Amino acid sequence: LWLLLREARLPLLAAVMAAFGSIISEVGASMIVGGNLQGTTRVLTTATVTEAGKGNYGLALALGFILLFMVYLVNLALTTIQQGKRKL
Repeated sequence: LWLLLREARLPLLAAVMAAFGSIISEVGASMIVGGNLQGTTRVLTTATVTEAGKGNYGLALALGFILLFMVYLVNLALTTIQQGKRKL
């Protein structure tokens, strides 16, 4: 079992990275399913769309950069785990 998990680590991490990318970029589904109520159901992606729609482009850009930074950190961590002892 341990050998099987060790061999399946790379494909599983690749699948996690792909799933995370699709989840973090999905705006429409989160607005339909979860709503967009400030302080209750608003997430970073829907807040960015809402602020851009209201004309608050500075805040929308700031939220977008925060989202990009978070995605970069998660992908960096997963890539580091995936690479193991190899250098990036």
